[in-house]
Amino acid sequence: MPIYHKMGVIPDKRHVVYRQPNGHLYQEELVGTQGFSGMSSLVYHLYPPTRVKQKDKAYSVKPKIAIDNSLDAMSFKGFDLKPEKDYLKSRKTLFVNNAMHIGLAAPKASTDYFYKNADADELLFVHEGSGKIYTMFGELSFKYGDYILIPRGTVYQVHFDTPSNRLLYIESFDPIFTPRRYRNEFGQLLEHAPFCERDIKQPENLKTYDEQGEFDIFIKKKGHIFPYVYANHPFDVAGWDGFHYPYTFSIFNFEPITGRIHMPPPVHQTFESKNFVVCSFVPRLYDYHPQAIPAPYHHSNIDSDEILYYVDGDFMSRNNIEKGQLTLHPGGIPHGPHPGAIERSIGKKETQELAVMIDPFNPMMVTEEALEIEVNGYYKSWLEETTA
Repeated sequence: MPIYHKMGVIPDKRHVVYRQPNGHLYQEELVGTQGFSGMSSLVYHLYPPTRVKQKDKAYSVKPKIAIDNSLDAMSFKGFDLKPEKDYLKSRKTLFVNNAMHIGLAAPKASTDYFYKNADADELLFVHEGSGKIYTMFGELSFKYGDYILIPRGTVYQVHFDTPSNRLLYIESFDPIFTPRRYRNEFGQLLEHAPFCERDIKQPENLKTYDEQGEFDIFIKKKGHIFPYVYANHPFDVAGWDGFHYPYTFSIFNFEPITGRIHMPPPVHQTFESKNFVVCSFVPRLYDYHPQAIPAPYHHSNIDSDEILYYVDGDFMSRNNIEKGQLTLHPGGIPHGPHPGAIERSIGKKETQELAVMIDPFNPMMVTEEALEIEVNGYYKSWLEETTA
């Protein structure tokens, strides 16, 4: 997100002598992506961020692919995913391609270790639960309906206030941004954008941890977790500034774009990356042409798959959909409203649906974890006589 931000104490110029009150130099670290051409932040540590005391054997967390090529429309009951105490173990990857992973998590407890994804930006959507994300950039509170964008390389801890928590997550191997068409050449969000900078919640309450000892950081790289032990607390940061940091955005702050006739899905776009977009379906007024059909028209996914995660409310284009359910509509075949949905929508004035849509531009493979929560026979659900 191209908004400059700074916290704590920083020198007047970059890369100059800058001493702590005890006379020691602050340890400057440039944190960024895309070499030296992407967004970055300069971070000032009490100690070098390189002090590794121990590293243990890496272990694989690569998802196991069950279906690598399919044209089947599929559905999955996300709330059938069994909760687990540990945050990392609770993360179950459901869909995979060469640009991204998509999964669900149902963690029951906060983490006492630290975690860093060295491969991917992480976009978490909070379906149930609340708490705080702790990072070297500061703290982020989160609650139901929040997107949490964590840039790759960010060391973080998750602390939950609640015993029951459910998250949708995306791991993107390219940076995730706000949509380019919402921004001017200077990076400012435009007047017609469905959200603005005031809706972006930046890190707060920077705390500097002057602690030495043994600190467990689990680092994910190329499908493996590398357990590292560092000699100082990873949040030993006195100050930082730049454009590279985690933030939250509530789906409830997305202002829907409506029209006289049905608007196409790009009006719901919230995030983009090189190989996918994320859209937010929120409560909104329906189309107001006197002959408008509010239900979406049948459409063919030729260039992308479509994954919908149903959060809450009544999603009018689908029959028999539950909270936490996912649908996968693959590129190459048409899909559209379920039987009866078009007629039901005529004359309706508004919808209270809440959903997250992910459109990958490359086909997704389905994992073994996904098949454990599959709804059998979903591909037949457009036949009038079925209730699947």
